[in-house]
Amino acid sequence: MEKGSLILLDYTAKIKDTNEIFETTRADDVKNNPDYDPNKKYEPRLLGVGEGWVLKGLDEALLESSIDTPLNIEIPPEKAFGERDPSKVRMIPLRKLGEKANEVSIGDVIELDDRIGIIRFIGSGRVQVDFNHKYAGRTLVYSANIVKKLDDDNEKISNLISRRLPIDLTEVKYETKESDLEISLPENTFLIEGIQIIKRGISTDIFKFIPSLKSLVFLEKYTNSVSDAEKPSEAKNTDSGPDKDTSNDKDEKDKKEDSKIEGKSTEVRPKSKKEKS
Repeated sequence: MEKGSLILLDYTAKIKDTNEIFETTRADDVKNNPDYDPNKKYEPRLLGVGEGWVLKGLDEALLESSIDTPLNIEIPPEKAFGERDPSKVRMIPLRKLGEKANEVSIGDVIELDDRIGIIRFIGSGRVQVDFNHKYAGRTLVYSANIVKKLDDDNEKISNLISRRLPIDLTEVKYETKESDLEISLPENTFLIEGIQIIKRGISTDIFKFIPSLKSLVFLEKYTNSVSDAEKPSEAKNTDSGPDKDTSNDKDEKDKKEDSKIEGKSTEVRPKSKKEKS
């Protein structure tokens, strides 16, 4: 497989000495596991071959593979999560954990000094925190299969969008016009945390894997959420309301009354016979 190829990879990854599955795209492989998530969508994963999106050992194996050829890869620690480093295991005062000091237990994952660690020991007012990766020093086994290589630009665009944007792809619309691309995002994405960083990542990926595109525009369309049935009628707005200014109506009424009075005062009638006598 050529470096820079976009592929869909179906795989299951295990720890060799325990047979523990730590990552998979195959629902059937984990249905009986306690970690199985029925709400998760298990499907082949988009990968850029040789782009460093996966562990070094897997990346190297993919460069030597082909479509529909089953892969069984054993990856040593140095090409996986690294060897264990004793210097990354620290003993610290329990009080340094602050409010969590009385809540933590062995095996908990915590964040300390902007690093992720695992608690290995608690005792005598101290706690041992291991800042090595959870799978450091472990040999991994991958069972994988390249389902498809993406050559069509539309497939590349849709998959590169879904790689970073956590929504159903049917909600995203896009259109290419020669060397320009317009992506219309649905309203439910406008307030996603880090949406500007996500859009920057999408544009970087698309320009890298589809170099013929020269510009990309993200469109945000807002719609009126008030239906016609909920809108107040013009008649109601005209005839009522606490803030309605009726001064003009009053003036018009006064003018009409004045006109009637003036008409009566200037009206000339012939006198009757009784009035003449």
